[in-house]
Amino acid sequence: MRGKTVVITGATSGIGEVTALRLAQQGARILLTARDQARGDDMLGNLRAVAPGVAHGVFYADLSRLAEMKRVARELASATAKIDVLINNAGAVFPKRQFTEDGLEATFATNHLAYFVLTALLVARLTTGGSARIVNVSSGVHTMDKLDLDDLQWQRRRYVGFHAYSQSKSCNILFTRELARRLEGTGVTANALRPGFVRTRLFRRSGILMWLPLLWAISPGEGAATTVYLATSPEVASVSGQFFYKCRLATPAPHACSDENARRLWQISEELSGLGV
Repeated sequence: MRGKTVVITGATSGIGEVTALRLAQQGARILLTARDQARGDDMLGNLRAVAPGVAHGVFYADLSRLAEMKRVARELASATAKIDVLINNAGAVFPKRQFTEDGLEATFATNHLAYFVLTALLVARLTTGGSARIVNVSSGVHTMDKLDLDDLQWQRRRYVGFHAYSQSKSCNILFTRELARRLEGTGVTANALRPGFVRTRLFRRSGILMWLPLLWAISPGEGAATTVYLATSPEVASVSGQFFYKCRLATPAPHACSDENARRLWQISEELSGLGV
């Protein structure tokens, strides 16, 4: 990874933090996004400690807001002429229904639409000068809830935070599927992954974690393994549009394998964001 530039969202804790540090140790330049300035500054210091002399950078944004998604994407594009790996990792769970200033349900906006917007605005940097990789972090919980493309904002159903999270993770897989199709022939690959049930701040902050079996949770280091694999391994250099678990090909839920669902979600995402790839 020496000499390569990696953009990663949500890299101040959990598997994002571990991923960023491991890639930096392999020689990559890390450009990360963060919401909290103190945590972002601390992470930047950690990157400089493990990989001194590399121009790592941190960019601050609230990835639930369209204006912030677009602003930070443009700042990232201005910071580098070439992106070798884009890792869409940032995510959130909201125990109560919240709507952003754009009128979007917050879980959907943060966990799916931010992936879509950042990728759309950074694709020119990814397609510059040969091959590149896009890695989208999804979750095994996408199997826990049916996908309702007519109610992505949870306006017709009773909102349950865990189910909203589950649906947003299905969106990650469908987005990856359609993205790979659209990028075919460009040298840019796109794959999604299931990290496993990881012991992180994500559910703890939501108030949901208390009823989940903590003894089954794996460490952030174990959870980051597949992300690092997809970002670096020559074995998957030409693989695109797939779903991985434990560094191996896996099969997502049937609703996340549908080309029709993928195309429809893409159209909805374009309409909501005003962007497309």
